Amino acid sequence: MNQLFQNTGSSSFTEFVGSYAPELLPRRGEVLATPIGDQVPHATTIVAATFAGGVVMAGDRRATSGNIISQRDVEKVFRADDYSCMGIAGTASTGIEFARLYRVELEHYEKVEGRSMSVQGKANRLATMIRGNLAMAMQGLVVVPLFAAYDPDRDEGRIFSYDVAGGPYERERFDAIGSGSIFARGSLKKLYRDGASADDMVMTLIQALYDAADDDSATGGPDVTRKIWPIVSVIDADGFRRLSEEEVSGYVQQMLDARMISPDGPIAPLR
Repeated sequence: MNQLFQNTGSSSFTEFVGSYAPELLPRRGEVLATPIGDQVPHATTIVAATFAGGVVMAGDRRATSGNIISQRDVEKVFRADDYSCMGIAGTASTGIEFARLYRVELEHYEKVEGRSMSVQGKANRLATMIRGNLAMAMQGLVVVPLFAAYDPDRDEGRIFSYDVAGGPYERERFDAIGSGSIFARGSLKKLYRDGASADDMVMTLIQALYDAADDDSATGGPDVTRKIWPIVSVIDADGFRRLSEEEVSGYVQQMLDARMISPDGPIAPLR
């Protein structure tokens, strides 16, 4: 058997493939003749928030190319392993590729080391992958993920955001990325409650995505006629779970019924 497969010298899958078959990896170093960022589909918006004993992440389904809606049902929230997930904003195709490669990266580490990577290690490994895309990001193919995980050592959910150079930043309580993030974050500031249940936090994120879609044309609201709902994932001590379309549609309908009475959504009580 080839000695390379017997002793890879690293728990990193990307480093292993880079040594054995670099042509299989995305070519991050190539320079485009002209920036094409506005010509390819972009994904927005991702929100995440912690609850008592875990974390919830949700994303809208719209992808845009400039001022055109290029896809109405794109998926932006992906399972990374049994206790973590990532959402993508930016260049959709590159982000989806990142999510797939990152999942294999974590699986490879577990097989080589015989244990799961720590939450901080997962966040740092994703940062390294983002940093490798910096040359393409400078050409307009930017990918900025949001990472969320359940930390068994702390019995709580943790959230990490990144810049284009790969810097990981841990966020307390909640965060949002993408073109609608400023509106979603404002909604989360209003609605977030410490110690809330997973059910309450799912509804909070549904409200935040709706508020983002209300003010940002690149963020898609729930499409009732086509039955296209946000993607919502919950991670706690029992592991990663993606809510079914039936479950999400129930939350959305509850939210829409309330908005028929109060179009701007729930009002935060003064303390």
